[in-house]
Amino acid sequence: MIFPKLTLVGAGPGDPDLITLKAVKALAMANVVLYDHLANHELLEHCSENCELIYVGKRGHKRGITQDKINELIVEKAFEKGHVVRLKGGDPFVFGRGVEEINYAGKFGISYEYIPGISSVNSIGLSGIPLTDRNHSDGYWVITGHKSDKTLSQDILKAAESNATLVILMGMSKLAEIQEILVSAGKGSIPAAIIQNVSSANERKGSGLAKDLMAIASENDLTNPAIIVVGNVVQAIEQKGGQETKKKLFARERRS
Repeated sequence: MIFPKLTLVGAGPGDPDLITLKAVKALAMANVVLYDHLANHELLEHCSENCELIYVGKRGHKRGITQDKINELIVEKAFEKGHVVRLKGGDPFVFGRGVEEINYAGKFGISYEYIPGISSVNSIGLSGIPLTDRNHSDGYWVITGHKSDKTLSQDILKAAESNATLVILMGMSKLAEIQEILVSAGKGSIPAAIIQNVSSANERKGSGLAKDLMAIASENDLTNPAIIVVGNVVQAIEQKGGQETKKKLFARERRS
């Protein structure tokens, strides 16, 4: 007898070693795995030989499989084969549309389990930028740069007036607007950074001042998906070659 179930799994920021043990166990027990573009495909090695693997990747603003179709696939495969794991990059509950998938499955009586992943928000520390530091920041704002109606969140205006670290996800298409807001709020001279492919061997980062965000992106060829960080925490850690050493070690580990 088939018991339909959905397990929402956070794949983390990119490094496959940053997956949780509970997530690995869920992958091993899955009958079907629906995985995203941002989920490291090495994680699929934890699945059984009989597990059906379905790529449902969507990248940036490019056309691909719709969210409605993904929702339908979850339900279809759950009733056809049983345990469906939805493997999503980062954390499914941090701008990951995981709630939409759970609610849709719930309409058909499908039970669910949620297994958190390390969000790209938390992983910026791997690039040498802490979210908070008592000498530089009292807290942090995490804001999407790409609302469902395609507009920029007005919370950025409020965040720009605070002394907290500002982290913007999915904001590269609105970078000029974000830069203008920060400059207008008198934060143009605040340190800023853009990070791409955090935690992976091809991680790239550009840094400077908030008034130069567009130039930072252009000079370092930084595009979607990337994380924008604004605040004095960008310069909190004195860099002495540690990140370059980390990248070399990471590349060596992946070859071994």
